[in-house]
Amino acid sequence: MTRRELDAADITEPALRAAYTRCRELNARHGRTYFLATRLLPLERRSAVHALYGFARWADDIVDDLGRRGTPGERDRLLRCLESDLAHGLRTGTGDEPVVRAVADTAARYGIEHSLFADFLASMRADLTVTDYPTYADLCAYMHGSAAAIGLQMLPVLGTVVPREVAAPHAAALGVAFQLTNFLRDVGEDLDRGRVYLPADLLAAHGVDRPLLEWSRRTGRRDPRVRAALVAAEALTRRVYGEAEAGIDMLDPRVRPCIRTAYTLYSGILDAVADQDYAVLHRRAVVSRRRRAVTAAAGAAQVLRARYRARVEGPAPTAGGAVLQWKGPAR
Repeated sequence: MTRRELDAADITEPALRAAYTRCRELNARHGRTYFLATRLLPLERRSAVHALYGFARWADDIVDDLGRRGTPGERDRLLRCLESDLAHGLRTGTGDEPVVRAVADTAARYGIEHSLFADFLASMRADLTVTDYPTYADLCAYMHGSAAAIGLQMLPVLGTVVPREVAAPHAAALGVAFQLTNFLRDVGEDLDRGRVYLPADLLAAHGVDRPLLEWSRRTGRRDPRVRAALVAAEALTRRVYGEAEAGIDMLDPRVRPCIRTAYTLYSGILDAVADQDYAVLHRRAVVSRRRRAVTAAAGAAQVLRARYRARVEGPAPTAGGAVLQWKGPAR
């Protein structure tokens, strides 16, 4: 499948093909839910999505891999090296790291704004020193780079049937919704890393602070105040999903099944959290294999219908009446 994806994307140079393959491997290994949805994309756009995810995963691993990355100073050095490599790669199309070569090529092919990568890396650097967020507004400032920027990087690859600036707020919201979902699911693991991503004002509204979370994590005991705060975090996240959902129909019809599947699977994590009675400090909530399979099958059926409509009706027009064009080789 990797070869078919690369051929469809017109990626021919051997070293570049190897770089994209490395990104695909990172996506498959670390992003099971997202990788499953990505397989519903048109072949020619999958490699670009793998490149974006692979680069983000590589940077995140520098920050979060406790076992291999050493001290905060060492992680900062590695992150600065990656930032320098990316800046050079975006200018020249090359890079020392395979993930940089692939993402630089993707940025050039699809005209992705370079500032979005700078915003992302700024948030990754914040993770080296910032351990909590006093307000939701503070958290949103962090998520602009760590999540919203990813959604905006994706948008040129996916393509839209409306002007891109109309779809952009919804794409950003979807990135934020996915990350808020991760924050809720991973409260315990993040606490082990010394971080609390749930905003302090939301926690305080229910009588919760870091020491109470640490006590619950350490002892395995539950507290109704913690549960109430987690319920509130879930409600907040679902509101952001609501903001994001309207943007799915603004995308190219051929990619909607992929994004709808990712939306369904990721929001399903919230269902799993609720089903486990918000015990996220003590065990990880996951979407069952059966549910993932059923959702993916439904997405595959949507892909077939979209392909049939495209053959019958032709390409979808944009809001201005012009046929949708991609900057890619054939998102």
